[in-house]
Amino acid sequence: MKKLVLITVLAFIGFNSAVAQKAAKMKFKSETIDFGEIKKGSDGVRVFEFTNTGDIDLVIKDVTSSCGCTIPTKPESPVKPGETGKIEVKYNTKIVGPIRKTVTVYSNAEEPTKALKIKGRVLDDETEDSDTK
Repeated sequence: MKKLVLITVLAFIGFNSAVAQKAAKMKFKSETIDFGEIKKGSDGVRVFEFTNTGDIDLVIKDVTSSCGCTIPTKPESPVKPGETGKIEVKYNTKIVGPIRKTVTVYSNAEEPTKALKIKGRVLDDETEDSDTK
């Protein structure tokens, strides 16, 4: 009887360990988007693409930015293993100057918090005109 209980307990522990190892994983094509030098008022939308390389559905719980000038949009549905997803980021290009912002992704992935970066420079119309003269 003791052997049967011991075998049952060990089997239960082994099964739980195998289940606990399954996780969602995010693999981004790039963790930084470089806008380069762009004109004031130009299109400020860029996309971070990622693949769920894990074993279970990836759920993006929240995506936040380091300031109100950057608005991220997360996928509403879970991303199945092997599938790709997108996080859209819209930067307010009416603000002239350098772009150095962080977009933070919160998920059920093996690495639950992931920091993504956007960078670049928005040029003022006057600055651009004086550079070409």
